[in-house]
Amino acid sequence: MATLADFVRQHTDLPREDAAHLQQLIGEWGMLADLSFADLVLYLRDRNGNWIVGAQVRPATGRTIYPDDLVGGWANDATTTLVDRTFHDGGIGEAEIQMDDIDDPVHVLAIPVRSVRGSIAVLTRNWSSLFSRQPGELERTYLGIFQRFAQMVSDGTFPFPGRAADLSAAPRVGDGAIVFDENTRVQYASPNANSTLHRVGIPTNAVGQTLSELGFADSPARQAFETLRPVIEEFDQSEDVTLLVRCIPIVSEGVVTGGVLFVRDVTEVRRRDRMLLSKDATIREIHHRVKNNLQTISSLLRLQARRLQAPEAKAAVQDSVRRIRTIALVHETLSREPGEDFAFVEIVRPLMRLAEESLQSPDRPVRFLMKGDGGRLPANIATPLSVVVTELLQNAIDHGFPEGSAGGTVVVLLGGDDDTIHIKVVNDGRGLDPGFDLDAATGLGLSIVRTLVTTELDGTIEMRAGGPTDFEEVGIAGVRKGDGTVVELRLPR
Repeated sequence: MATLADFVRQHTDLPREDAAHLQQLIGEWGMLADLSFADLVLYLRDRNGNWIVGAQVRPATGRTIYPDDLVGGWANDATTTLVDRTFHDGGIGEAEIQMDDIDDPVHVLAIPVRSVRGSIAVLTRNWSSLFSRQPGELERTYLGIFQRFAQMVSDGTFPFPGRAADLSAAPRVGDGAIVFDENTRVQYASPNANSTLHRVGIPTNAVGQTLSELGFADSPARQAFETLRPVIEEFDQSEDVTLLVRCIPIVSEGVVTGGVLFVRDVTEVRRRDRMLLSKDATIREIHHRVKNNLQTISSLLRLQARRLQAPEAKAAVQDSVRRIRTIALVHETLSREPGEDFAFVEIVRPLMRLAEESLQSPDRPVRFLMKGDGGRLPANIATPLSVVVTELLQNAIDHGFPEGSAGGTVVVLLGGDDDTIHIKVVNDGRGLDPGFDLDAATGLGLSIVRTLVTTELDGTIEMRAGGPTDFEEVGIAGVRKGDGTVVELRLPR
């Protein structure tokens, strides 16, 4: 389905400013459709003078007369006559028009959409007496408000100029509407608005009183009147009730003649938000404390290692310290990140720094690089995967660059898609023994990697000699034949 911008660009010569004006109009016209209890259709005049439907909206307060989309269709002869006259005369017009597939004639109110350059499109309100609501005070009031907005559209004062507000969470007509005059004196409050007023302790009849006299916060109305712009504001009307309001001024010839305020009770939503924030803060504090406890254990093990004499015992304790620090890094990241997942690259970076600090030595300088982005991962995957990456970095140093070697480069390549995590650890050091079999490897590090990848992470692991494609992919040049190792992991996300 083509967008309004597409139709404007393909069928008209309207400048960018007029296209933006129309875009703002359809951003607001859900409210207009609800106030008018009718379908709204936007007609654009193409380069040949024909009228095409550029956009359409159905009311949430009434039944649509158009179950099928009209967008992209052309106006029939009767509609063309009305729309043409409205466009050229600049005044609001009305007619009864026979539409295809609709037995009863359709009432069409045509409103010229005006910008600073004159008429640029025509907005129609389409309704049928077969589908119309029975008129009552609410219907009459809403239709009256719609007529005032329609005149503003015709005058070029609606939608309001300036940057469009985000209306995704703003109150709508059905949430509750309060209509007031230029002094913020209430002229009408819908049943839903009255219910909201009662919940905040305003049980009296609001009609005839100003918002301030009712004890209702009138700052949104005053700001809207002063700036001649809609205002969205959230505030605590009482200790127990939080309200979200949107106040729209009604302007005639540059003078505010009244306004309408849509109000929604968001108390329960904000209560849940606070609970989620509290839960999130608690979880992050737990991760922070776990990180601190792991660092304490790591420090105790380092103290213990200093007292050991046997080289094998010292090496085993140092390996344990490194693994504990790896898990502590995960918890440190989780303590800073909101939510239960995080960018895996934020874990790999400190792991690379940890490897540089603990695995390098002057007689074997090794450069650690990271490429790509592994996306966002939940903690239950990130923790074991971090241990796997650390063990692979350790393995690359121990076996690819033994003591006394000239050193080299280790690259961690992160990739994947929506379903799969793909990680490569590539080094340009000593190559694999031709008879190497990962399944038969007995080293503790590779045993940990194999167990975590195949059982806890339900993935696959491949360890092989590096090839030209592998080294080209990670940007390593000048590797001699037979050198280098690639470890490739594939894990379900």
